[in-house]
Amino acid sequence: MSEIAREAGALLMSHFRRRIGFEYKGDVDLVTEADRSSEALITDRIRARWPRHDLIGEEGARVETGSEYRWYIDPLDGTTNFAHAFPVFCVSLGLEHKGKRVAGVIYDPTRDELFAAEKGSGAYLNQRRIHVSKVNNLAECLCGTGFPSHKRHKNPNIHFYHQITLRTHGVRRAGSAALDLASVASGRLDAFWEFNLNPWDTAAGVLLVEEAGGAITDMTGGPWRLDSRETLATNSLVHADFVRIMEDILAGRGLEELPSPAEYAAARKQQ
Repeated sequence: MSEIAREAGALLMSHFRRRIGFEYKGDVDLVTEADRSSEALITDRIRARWPRHDLIGEEGARVETGSEYRWYIDPLDGTTNFAHAFPVFCVSLGLEHKGKRVAGVIYDPTRDELFAAEKGSGAYLNQRRIHVSKVNNLAECLCGTGFPSHKRHKNPNIHFYHQITLRTHGVRRAGSAALDLASVASGRLDAFWEFNLNPWDTAAGVLLVEEAGGAITDMTGGPWRLDSRETLATNSLVHADFVRIMEDILAGRGLEELPSPAEYAAARKQQ
């Protein structure tokens, strides 16, 4: 899996370094070309080595025969970043056996960082064992989150972003859910949450967090499933605190109001 992810990452970097054709032009723009080329490479390698495995890719690749093994492929997580030459994107590969997550790889080609996990064998970054952070104070937590590329106005996350920003040391929105989960696994972030993620976004990263000692649930602490539309990942030490915050926000309890831009404008004139 690591070899395939590295090869796909090298392909992405060959497109990225050209720095041309990043405008959105439909099916022929460079971003789409990079996405689809990466997925084609990955699926070809998987089919050559494991021809009886099923797979699902973000860009439309589908092989579903009822195999005990199923791959979830995100050939370029962080497409918007890639399109704007912002160097935060990755390749994500997750593997299930009989419906259970057994292996995952996330490769960040801009930093040559390869995160890998196998069920029961721990999580690794460039072959060095990694663990979640030891922060146990909510106010000291650095968190990650994400927003959808489209229809952001229909997503509730701005309310969660506002409330959690006030209760923690800060919130970062880097633009790649897979890398955010890898950052929780490696202790760079203490928590991550996001709504409406897809299986290819989370299959590898969730296993990384679990194998690094972290916790994964839905927003209210319920069991996380691959088809869950809510993902809450933490270092486990602050998980109960985050679940309480999420429940309070969902119930509308103890919320700080967003500051009024009109009031700010009026005060600005008086300065």
